[in-house]
Amino acid sequence: MSEIVSDPLLLLLRERGLLDDLQMEEVLQEQGRSGKPIAQVVQDYGLLDRDTVLQIMAEHLGTSVVEIDEGAITPDVVAAVPAESARMYQCVPVALYGDTVQIALLDPLNPAVLDELGFTVKHQIQLVVADPGDVQKAIAKFYPAQAGSGYLDVLKELGGAGEVSDEDDKPTGPDIKDGLNDAPIVKFVNLVLMQAVQDRASDIHFEPFEDEFKIRYRVDGALYEMSPPPKHLASPVTSRLKVMANLNISERRLPQDGRISVNIGGKQIDLRMSTLPTAFGESVVLRVLDRSAVKMELESLNLPPDIYEFTVETINQPNGIFAVTGPTGSGKTTTLYSALRRINTIDSKLLTVEDPVEFDIEGIMQVQTNEGAGLTFMKALRAFLRQDPDVIMLGEMRDLETAQIAIQASLTGHLVLSTLHTNDSAGAVTRLVDMGVEPFLISSTLLGVLAQRLVRKICTNCRTPFEPTEMQLSQLGLSAHDLGEKTFFYGRGCPTCNDSGYKGRKGIYELLIVSDPVRNLINERAPTVVIRQKAIELGMVTIRDDGLRNIYAGESTVEEVLKYT
Repeated sequence: MSEIVSDPLLLLLRERGLLDDLQMEEVLQEQGRSGKPIAQVVQDYGLLDRDTVLQIMAEHLGTSVVEIDEGAITPDVVAAVPAESARMYQCVPVALYGDTVQIALLDPLNPAVLDELGFTVKHQIQLVVADPGDVQKAIAKFYPAQAGSGYLDVLKELGGAGEVSDEDDKPTGPDIKDGLNDAPIVKFVNLVLMQAVQDRASDIHFEPFEDEFKIRYRVDGALYEMSPPPKHLASPVTSRLKVMANLNISERRLPQDGRISVNIGGKQIDLRMSTLPTAFGESVVLRVLDRSAVKMELESLNLPPDIYEFTVETINQPNGIFAVTGPTGSGKTTTLYSALRRINTIDSKLLTVEDPVEFDIEGIMQVQTNEGAGLTFMKALRAFLRQDPDVIMLGEMRDLETAQIAIQASLTGHLVLSTLHTNDSAGAVTRLVDMGVEPFLISSTLLGVLAQRLVRKICTNCRTPFEPTEMQLSQLGLSAHDLGEKTFFYGRGCPTCNDSGYKGRKGIYELLIVSDPVRNLINERAPTVVIRQKAIELGMVTIRDDGLRNIYAGESTVEEVLKYT
């Protein structure tokens, strides 16, 4: 099989001999495409019926299968599990016997959920297995989502929490920990994370200031502020996050980095955590890595057809360098991961060195740099060449030594994928020359450079046509004559897009193919402008032109394209 199986249900079905390797491969591929739960895919394919799947899970857990009777779920039963916990952990209480509540989970084979529920549910928990579809219906009926209500309720509950000590009276480790497991703090942090994932946030910022404690989300590249919690929560919230990331909670003077893995709404979410000491406490930023939200498939990147074909052809070459360039947060890593997923087959050895590893991909050896321990990009790359790889992904070509080893790897028969921080594709060539790489080495190894940006998409719910002004047209380098019959659009703002007019992001691209005329210019140390002009003559579509294509298609706005190109 091309991917190592990690899903507990699939492992269980394989142990019982109910699926062969070919069927498991099909199920995994369908799950990756559709995002449906494994249990649903197995039923859709007619491999096993619903009752058999549920019975196997129940036997494995030493419990029983129950039918959810919504009429029997009384208000007392509903009250046994807080609404935000039911929505966050995707569970529903089905019966209450004295001090014990029977709970059915959407994903009963995830043991971490029960541990987390133990914090917020006051009863003894007995796990039972029920049909996932029935569980979802019951959650929707008994715990309907009310935007931000759970968050505000917990804020009220914490508002008068005078027992949580203020930053000025800095308690030591054990005292903080005692406060950390108070249900309100745990509940509050969980709610903030859940709200962020629901709103498709890419980052969550916890920022202590002199008189307030701010929490902001970054959605589609723009920051939005939540209702600010009381200032005295800064310390316990930061400490709770540190505990979740296994960081040292008593170290407040130095920056720390860690990772948190949580189950939110039945989905496994990875969070990359960074702390930074400031004048008024520690600032914490969480990067949300939601695997289900990021489809790491080349097809889902919205690459123009010619760029898609070239990329697929290039990543199947036996050697050479393919570079992706753009500023921080422009989706370079996602593009490279999608390329790796495409060539991640059983007959290829793939190695990556990153700082840090963003997503874990099955079947690929991923190495995280550790400057403190002396594991630099350069050292990792040197070691890679002795590991017999076919493809190497290098997080970033950041200096001469790294670039030289990448070129050496390419010359010795390896395909190298990497990123560079430049404004456009032609700039990547001059950046390598500026680093000190010999032009003849660049021209003989570089296959192509893909430059990209992410622009916000117009919300389809409130998309409205408009007539662009002369000023907007001149900024885009267009005249009314160029416009012809083309229509421009913008988002008016509606509840679907939080009145921003935008929902989601998409890539715009520029591909420099290193053909013979371009190679000659590289060897002559031609400046960026000359290389760029030659590439345009040979048919390269610039990022600005690709942005215009998206404006004409009604996908993005003039402001977004001007901002990023």
